[in-house]
Amino acid sequence: MERTFLPPLTPAIRKRLSLGPGMNMFAAQTSPPGPCYDENGNPRRCIPDFLNSAFGKDVRVSSTCGKTPSRYCVVTEKGEERNRNCHTCDALDPKKHHPPAYLTDLNNPHNLTCWQSENYIQSPQNVTLTLSLGKTFEVTYVSLQFCSPRPESMAIFKSMDYGKTWVPFQFYSTQCRKMFNKPSKASITKQNEQEAICTDSHTDMHPLSGGLIAFSTLDGRPSAHDFDNSPVLQDWVTATDIKVTFNRLHTFGDENEDDSELARDSYFYAVSDLQVGGRCKCNGHASRCVKDREGNLVCECKHNTGPGPECDRCKPFHYDRPWQRATARDANECVGWHIPTEEAKGHIPLSFMHLALCCISEPCALSYGLLAIPAVL
Repeated sequence: MERTFLPPLTPAIRKRLSLGPGMNMFAAQTSPPGPCYDENGNPRRCIPDFLNSAFGKDVRVSSTCGKTPSRYCVVTEKGEERNRNCHTCDALDPKKHHPPAYLTDLNNPHNLTCWQSENYIQSPQNVTLTLSLGKTFEVTYVSLQFCSPRPESMAIFKSMDYGKTWVPFQFYSTQCRKMFNKPSKASITKQNEQEAICTDSHTDMHPLSGGLIAFSTLDGRPSAHDFDNSPVLQDWVTATDIKVTFNRLHTFGDENEDDSELARDSYFYAVSDLQVGGRCKCNGHASRCVKDREGNLVCECKHNTGPGPECDRCKPFHYDRPWQRATARDANECVGWHIPTEEAKGHIPLSFMHLALCCISEPCALSYGLLAIPAVL
């Protein structure tokens, strides 16, 4: 394709931009070794560490026991015998409370701490847990460890716009069609690999405590083996927020019997650990995320990308080729504009000439994050 050129770059413009003949504006830049560059300074894909992005974060919940001291009963079984041991939940007593902070604190199996809902919140009412990750992440899994029996029906959702809209990630139910209007265990194909499915696995009432539900975002997705080249799955795993809804409790069917109050006090949701495993989304152009001056989590962008929380654009003056996500084969580093030599007839690409002229216009310069050159060329 023939490139479009404007008249020669004048010495005056070169002087304003502090450029010598044939000089690349960015030739003096060096790339120090590190995760994003090899020992020769060549760019390579880099990604932040894998972590539990939920750890220590606040979780908004729609129900927590103990606003007023209330009884709850823990069911245990020994053979055919079923026993209930009753306790008090009191939000004002540190020894008897079950706050949302217990969802994301350090999970110690020898000293479990459990968030707990109010008793017997049954369908069509539900209980929701909402977690803001504080930034865009690429989520690998969402898991919940229960202190109560696992829900009979629940759903996991994600948001990509900080909670403004929600997209389903996964449904669980013994009655998928009735609860979520979804078939049970539908096949995942390339045509629907960005859609949530419903499964009846992990919905048994037993174990009565310690059960796990773990959702893997890529498990069974046909394009997972070629993730670098699958924009659909790259979008599928992207999230800023996670929401879990508990839609229906498991019961023993005794909630309407003579001693129904005791039975109903035995049915609640309780979770010891909520995890969201993943990586800060930086599109292969950063090895870590840091907090900016406003306290927001952002990628520490390399490869001439940024500014921006996801390294999803080239930084000013580095538009010689379009921005691309880094892959295992190609770091897709953004490239600085090169100003041709006088031997190249002093011509300059239209894109750079526009920016050079832009430097004398304050509104235009500000659009590039620059200061205008005060003198008329």
